[in-house]
Amino acid sequence: MADTKYTEDNIRSLDWKEHIRMRPGMYIGKLGDGSSADDGIYILLKEVIDNCIDEFVMGAGKTIEIAIKENTVHVRDYGRGIPLGKVVDVVSKMNTGGKYDTRAFKKSVGLNGVGTKAVNALSNFFKVESVRDGQSKTAEFNEGNLMHEELIDSQNAGVPKSVLSQMSPSSKNINTEMSM
Repeated sequence: MADTKYTEDNIRSLDWKEHIRMRPGMYIGKLGDGSSADDGIYILLKEVIDNCIDEFVMGAGKTIEIAIKENTVHVRDYGRGIPLGKVVDVVSKMNTGGKYDTRAFKKSVGLNGVGTKAVNALSNFFKVESVRDGQSKTAEFNEGNLMHEELIDSQNAGVPKSVLSQMSPSSKNINTEMSM
Protein backbone atom coordinates (compact mmCIF):
# COMPACT_ATOMS: atom_id res chain seq x y z
CA MET A 1 0.00 0.00 0.00
CA ALA A 2 1.30 3.45 -0.89
CA ASP A 3 2.38 5.64 1.98
CA THR A 4 -0.01 8.64 2.05
CA LYS A 5 0.48 11.68 4.23
CA TYR A 6 -2.17 12.69 6.71
CA THR A 7 -1.49 16.13 8.20
CA GLU A 8 -3.35 19.17 9.52
CA ASP A 9 -3.67 20.30 5.90
CA ASN A 10 -6.03 17.37 5.28
CA ILE A 11 -8.47 18.52 7.99
CA ARG A 12 -11.28 20.77 6.75
CA SER A 13 -14.16 22.52 8.42
CA LEU A 14 -17.15 23.14 6.19
CA ASP A 15 -19.93 25.60 6.77
CA TRP A 16 -23.47 24.20 6.75
CA LYS A 17 -24.12 25.04 3.07
CA GLU A 18 -20.91 23.45 1.84
CA HIS A 19 -21.56 20.30 3.85
CA ILE A 20 -25.11 19.89 2.53
CA ARG A 21 -23.98 20.43 -1.08
CA MET A 22 -20.98 18.11 -0.71
CA ARG A 23 -23.02 15.33 0.96
CA PRO A 24 -26.65 15.90 -0.13
CA GLY A 25 -27.55 12.23 0.31
CA MET A 26 -27.00 12.61 4.03
CA TYR A 27 -29.80 15.18 4.14
CA ILE A 28 -32.22 14.14 1.39
CA GLY A 29 -31.47 10.45 0.85
CA LYS A 30 -30.74 9.17 -2.61
CA LEU A 31 -30.34 11.73 -5.34
CA GLY A 32 -32.06 9.66 -8.03
CA ASP A 33 -33.27 10.76 -11.42
CA GLY A 34 -36.80 11.89 -10.51
CA SER A 35 -38.40 8.57 -11.45
CA SER A 36 -38.85 7.28 -7.89
CA ALA A 37 -40.96 8.75 -5.08
CA ASP A 38 -37.97 8.82 -2.72
CA ASP A 39 -35.62 10.69 -5.06
CA GLY A 40 -34.03 13.82 -3.64
CA ILE A 41 -36.13 16.28 -5.62
CA TYR A 42 -39.27 14.99 -3.92
CA ILE A 43 -37.64 14.95 -0.49
CA LEU A 44 -36.91 18.67 -0.88
CA LEU A 45 -40.59 19.30 -1.64
CA LYS A 46 -41.62 17.05 1.26
CA GLU A 47 -39.43 19.02 3.69
CA VAL A 48 -41.32 22.22 2.90
CA ILE A 49 -44.75 20.54 2.89
CA ASP A 50 -44.00 18.88 6.25
CA ASN A 51 -43.80 22.33 7.85
CA CYS A 52 -47.22 23.16 6.37
CA ILE A 53 -48.63 19.89 7.69
CA ASP A 54 -47.30 20.73 11.16
CA GLU A 55 -49.28 23.99 11.09
CA PHE A 56 -52.38 22.13 9.89
CA VAL A 57 -52.06 19.47 12.63
CA MET A 58 -51.76 22.22 15.23
CA GLY A 59 -55.09 23.62 13.98
CA ALA A 60 -53.43 26.79 12.72
CA GLY A 61 -54.13 26.41 9.00
CA LYS A 62 -56.84 24.90 6.86
CA THR A 63 -55.27 25.34 3.42
CA ILE A 64 -51.97 24.36 1.84
CA GLU A 65 -51.34 25.59 -1.71
CA ILE A 66 -48.76 23.87 -3.93
CA ALA A 67 -47.89 24.93 -7.48
CA ILE A 68 -45.15 23.57 -9.71
CA LYS A 69 -44.21 25.56 -12.79
CA GLU A 70 -41.18 24.44 -14.78
CA ASN A 71 -38.44 23.97 -12.15
CA THR A 72 -39.95 26.26 -9.51
CA VAL A 73 -42.16 25.09 -6.68
CA HIS A 74 -44.43 27.41 -4.66
CA VAL A 75 -45.82 26.19 -1.34
CA ARG A 76 -48.00 28.35 0.92
CA ASP A 77 -49.66 27.48 4.18
CA TYR A 78 -52.07 29.69 6.07
CA GLY A 79 -50.78 28.75 9.51
CA ARG A 80 -49.33 31.04 12.16
CA GLY A 81 -46.44 32.37 10.06
CA ILE A 82 -42.80 32.24 11.16
CA PRO A 83 -42.05 34.90 13.80
CA LEU A 84 -40.67 37.74 11.67
CA GLY A 85 -37.46 38.23 13.62
CA LYS A 86 -36.47 34.60 12.99
CA VAL A 87 -37.41 34.12 9.32
CA VAL A 88 -33.81 34.10 8.08
CA ASP A 89 -32.56 31.95 10.98
CA VAL A 90 -35.09 29.14 10.55
CA VAL A 91 -34.09 28.59 6.92
CA SER A 92 -30.35 29.24 7.18
CA LYS A 93 -29.02 28.27 10.62
CA MET A 94 -28.60 24.56 11.23
CA ASN A 95 -30.44 23.11 14.21
CA THR A 96 -32.68 26.17 14.51
CA GLY A 97 -36.43 25.78 14.82
CA GLY A 98 -39.45 25.88 17.08
CA LYS A 99 -39.86 22.14 17.50
CA TYR A 100 -37.33 21.32 20.22
CA ASP A 101 -40.00 21.39 22.93
CA THR A 102 -43.80 21.28 22.99
CA ARG A 103 -44.52 24.96 23.65
CA ALA A 104 -45.26 25.88 20.00
CA PHE A 105 -45.77 22.44 18.44
CA LYS A 106 -47.44 19.58 20.31
CA LYS A 107 -46.90 17.24 17.34
CA SER A 108 -44.54 17.59 14.43
CA VAL A 109 -43.40 15.74 11.31
CA GLY A 110 -40.00 17.46 11.30
CA LEU A 111 -38.01 17.69 14.49
CA ASN A 112 -34.32 18.23 13.87
CA GLY A 113 -34.01 21.76 12.45
CA VAL A 114 -32.43 20.65 9.16
CA GLY A 115 -35.17 20.29 6.49
CA THR A 116 -35.60 23.77 5.05
CA LYS A 117 -31.88 24.43 5.43
CA ALA A 118 -31.21 21.51 3.06
CA VAL A 119 -33.81 22.88 0.64
CA ASN A 120 -32.20 26.31 0.85
CA ALA A 121 -28.62 25.06 0.33
CA LEU A 122 -29.63 22.83 -2.60
CA SER A 123 -31.65 25.51 -4.44
CA ASN A 124 -30.51 28.05 -7.02
CA PHE A 125 -33.32 30.22 -5.71
CA PHE A 126 -35.05 29.89 -2.37
CA LYS A 127 -37.50 32.46 -1.05
CA VAL A 128 -39.39 32.46 2.21
CA GLU A 129 -42.06 34.98 3.11
CA SER A 130 -43.87 35.08 6.43
CA VAL A 131 -46.97 37.21 7.00
CA ARG A 132 -48.05 38.01 10.56
CA ASP A 133 -50.06 40.82 12.10
CA GLY A 134 -50.12 43.05 9.01
CA GLN A 135 -46.39 42.74 8.36
CA SER A 136 -44.34 40.47 6.18
CA LYS A 137 -40.71 39.45 6.08
CA THR A 138 -39.16 38.12 2.89
CA ALA A 139 -35.73 36.56 2.49
CA GLU A 140 -34.24 35.35 -0.80
CA PHE A 141 -31.27 33.00 -1.08
CA ASN A 142 -29.02 31.50 -3.74
CA GLU A 143 -27.60 28.12 -2.68
CA GLY A 144 -28.02 29.11 0.97
CA ASN A 145 -26.49 32.58 0.63
CA LEU A 146 -28.77 35.43 1.67
CA MET A 147 -29.26 37.71 -1.33
CA HIS A 148 -32.12 39.97 -0.19
CA GLU A 149 -34.08 40.51 3.00
CA GLU A 150 -37.03 42.86 3.46
CA LEU A 151 -39.51 43.71 6.20
CA ILE A 152 -42.71 45.26 4.87
CA ASP A 153 -44.91 47.10 7.33
CA SER A 154 -48.70 47.41 7.15
CA GLN A 155 -49.13 46.73 3.40
CA ASN A 156 -50.44 43.31 4.35
CA ALA A 157 -53.15 44.51 6.72
CA GLY A 158 -55.99 42.04 6.43
CA VAL A 159 -53.81 39.43 4.71
CA PRO A 160 -54.07 36.13 6.60
CA LYS A 161 -51.05 34.76 8.42
CA SER A 162 -49.08 32.53 6.13
CA VAL A 163 -45.73 31.21 5.01
CA LEU A 164 -44.80 31.12 1.33
CA SER A 165 -41.79 29.11 0.24
CA GLN A 166 -40.49 29.14 -3.32
CA MET A 167 -37.63 26.97 -4.50
CA SER A 168 -35.80 26.20 -7.68
CA PRO A 169 -33.56 23.23 -6.88
CA SER A 170 -30.04 23.35 -8.28
CA SER A 171 -29.29 20.84 -11.01
CA LYS A 172 -25.62 20.98 -9.93
CA ASN A 173 -26.53 19.10 -6.76
CA ILE A 174 -29.53 16.96 -7.70
CA ASN A 175 -31.51 15.92 -10.75
CA THR A 176 -34.31 18.48 -10.95
CA GLU A 177 -36.63 16.62 -13.31
CA MET A 178 -39.99 15.95 -11.68
CA SER A 179 -42.27 13.24 -13.02
CA MET A 180 -45.82 14.30 -12.20
